[in-house]
Formats: sequence, structure tokens, C-alpha cells
Amino acid sequence: MQSKSIQILNHYSVALSAYHLFPVYFLQIIFYEERNFQGRSYECSSDCSDIHMHLNRCNSCRVDSGCFVVYDHPNFMGNQVFLRRGEYSDFQRMGGMTMMDTIRSCRMIPMHRGQFRMRIYERENFGGQMHELMDDCESLQEQFYMSDCQSCNVLDGHWLMFEQPNFRGRMIYVRPGEYRNLRDMGVSNIMKISSIRRIMEMGVLQIAGPRKSNRATMSGKIIFFEESNFQGRSFECVSDCSEIASHLSQCNSCRVESGTFIVYNQPDFMGQQYLLTRGEYPECTNTFGFNDCIQSCRIVPAHKGLFNMRIYERPNFEGQMHELTDDCNSIQDNYHMSSMQSCKVMEGYWLMFEQPNYEGRMFFLKPGEYRDFKGVGSNDMKFNSLRRITES
Repeated sequence: MQSKSIQILNHYSVALSAYHLFPVYFLQIIFYEERNFQGRSYECSSDCSDIHMHLNRCNSCRVDSGCFVVYDHPNFMGNQVFLRRGEYSDFQRMGGMTMMDTIRSCRMIPMHRGQFRMRIYERENFGGQMHELMDDCESLQEQFYMSDCQSCNVLDGHWLMFEQPNFRGRMIYVRPGEYRNLRDMGVSNIMKISSIRRIMEMGVLQIAGPRKSNRATMSGKIIFFEESNFQGRSFECVSDCSEIASHLSQCNSCRVESGTFIVYNQPDFMGQQYLLTRGEYPECTNTFGFNDCIQSCRIVPAHKGLFNMRIYERPNFEGQMHELTDDCNSIQDNYHMSSMQSCKVMEGYWLMFEQPNYEGRMFFLKPGEYRDFKGVGSNDMKFNSLRRITES
């Protein structure tokens, strides 16, 4: 496999190099605007902080493989529902989902092999009684004489916490990390936690390998370190992570062992962005030009096939429209457009740049509709060039 590199100025150097692909589990959920799987759809195989970036609404979905948690507010907040492989034709008429009018965000639940372990605390900020769990607990009151659990530290595995004993009522999904106050997770009117269950099932998992379609496959691994030069505590990541602070107190260096990632200097995939390929990054702030450390990251799936997107001069897909299937080093020179303010990405993964010739600040695009770039963390940026994320 040949390697290809691209030099970008203003602290945004992007190296597109060869990386190893290895078999991984392919998880997928498909969201639909209308009930009964009608209307426009959006395929998702990772975390999505705001489904309205891709669809106007979401009233049904189909889980093809794996398990997901869906939320009725953006940024993984609000009421939550656990979904396994199956069809969900109408959210508002389904038992157990009556609290949700629509879905606004979702988290993919990674497959976990190994022990499960978490520490639960009676009061917030890890105060009061503490007990360590390695198995399901049908009733905190009966097993530990705890009337509530207000904070926890998840050490291994992925868990569901329920409002009522015997795994009933509203739920909260927790993954490895510290949760100082479970009341801050945006679940409406939830009063207490009464039972806890491990997420053991992963639906029917498909192995991501050669496909007849142009569907991308998820593969890659990045290791974040709290200190510069790969020192301090570390966190290994093989998928999107909306808040690295859930795992580390800070992140000042990282190592990409395989694959390609986008890192952000704010949580929830917001703020300044930088593309990382396989290699070592011993000092993040100096290398990337960030004012702060890395706060979130997205994995860039390996895409094989066509690249296709439509760019628009004004928000909401208005004004001039042009279709791209290749890189564009200057929107002004090629299309006489001073800027682009919305786009539709049909195929492939792209980088948009603030300046011509792929220079300046960048913005990562995956398949979907982007009605107004001001609403997705770009603020006052104007985009003047675009480049495909390709592998040799």
C-alpha cells in the first residue's frame, strides 16, 4: 500500500498515510424521518450527537447489528432507551418508549470482553456508602441497604442503571468513566437509582470486511495520554468519543496505532479540528495549534468507492449548487463562489478548509446534510477549499 501525504500550513498539517486494516465488528442503526421506516434515512455506525444534522426528525429506526442507546435530546442527554437488533416502527406507540417523542442523539455500545466492575456511591461526588459491583444487582436496597445511588465510577464494561428494582423504569447508560452526579445526565424527573445491570448482549454482530457496496468500515486505534511525551494515565479508543474527560483528566499527547481520527479541542465534536493518521504526537497543543488539550475524537471510517457531495452558496441548500467528485483547491476559482454555507455529502469523507489550497482551519464532513455551517461549530468560518480523505 502506497502512502500519500499532504502538507497544510497554519498549524494544520495533515498527513494521509497508509495504515493497517484489520477485521472489526460492524454495528449499524438506520434512522427514518417517518414511522414504519418511511421517508429519508440516515445510516449510523458510531455515536451521533445530533441526528437533526442529518434528518429533520426521527420517528422509526432499524438496528441491523449491535446495540445502541438513543436519547430524546441532543448531545446524549434526556430520556434514554436501550435498543438491540430489531425493528422499531413507531417510537410513540412502543412499550418502554412512551417517554420519547423522537430521537435526537445516539451512542453505539462497543463490544466488551472481560470482567465488569463499577463502584457505586450513596451520595454525589463519591460520598456516603461505597460498594463494588461485578455482577447485576436487582435491588440496591435489598442487597446493600442503599436507598439510592447518586454517583459512580465505572472501571470495566458498560452498564444500565434503572429507576426501579428488577431493571424497570427509566434508565441511564454508563460506560467507563467517573460520574460525580447522576442527576446531571439530563433524565427528566428521575428520582433515584434502584437496580443496575451489565450490558452483556451485543445483538448479531457482523464482521466488517470486503463489501459489494461502498459502505465504509470502522477500523483504528488511538491511545490518549494525560501528559506530554506519552506519560501519565492513558485511554485506548477504537471508536468515537464525545468527551475524553470521562476517561482522563486531560490529554496532552497521543499515539495513533492504526486508522485515521479527527480530534477536537472541545467536547461533543465541537471546536477546532485536526486530522491524525498513524504516528506519534508527543505534544498536542504545539503540534495542532490548539489553545487547549484534546477533548473529543471521531474515527474516520475507511471508505472505498466513489466520492460525491453537493455544495451550496447559502444556508438551507440555496443559491448556487455544484457537485464535487474530486478535490477542489479553490471554490472561488473553480465555481466563482466566494463561500459555501451548506452542503450534502452523499459518498465518502471530506475535509473543508478555511483558505484555498487546503490551508487554515478545517472541518470534517461525513455523509449527511449540513443545512448551516454556523450551527455545527464553525461559527464565522468561510470555506474555500475541499479535499477527500482517501487511502492509497
